[in-house]
Amino acid sequence: MAERATRSHAFYVDLPMDRAFRLFEPEGERAWAQGWNPQYVHPADGHAEAGMVFTTSHGNESTIWYLVRHDPAGGVVEYLRMTPGSRVATVLVQCAAAGPDKTRVTVVYTFTALSEAGDQYVRAMDADHYRAFIDGWGTAIATSLEPKRV
Repeated sequence: MAERATRSHAFYVDLPMDRAFRLFEPEGERAWAQGWNPQYVHPADGHAEAGMVFTTSHGNESTIWYLVRHDPAGGVVEYLRMTPGSRVATVLVQCAAAGPDKTRVTVVYTFTALSEAGDQYVRAMDADHYRAFIDGWGTAIATSLEPKRV
């Protein structure tokens, strides 16, 4: 039986919700996620919309992404991602205003293994590891928002 786990964790971004939300679209993630380089399948220009398909590579893994839900006004974006031979996951990002210039970002992953390698990945992504993973997003975003020094 395949390993399966759902993990959720939240952090804050010092931006209004509409601006923070854009950081979780494929193109917006380039600003803060080191090595993030989506290759757009549809639409080819990378315009974020429900039904969008793109791929990414990290290390020796390639992942296929499908944008399931894209609701900028509601602050919700949801992806289905599949890393062939390893795992499939849904990724739900919910942005909520926490003040005029602050947004609470909740990230929920549901992982399902497709192989023994996937089982190992899902087991390793325990609550503590997941919390550190998502806190890393918050740190990377905060760093990307710091004024650039010349």
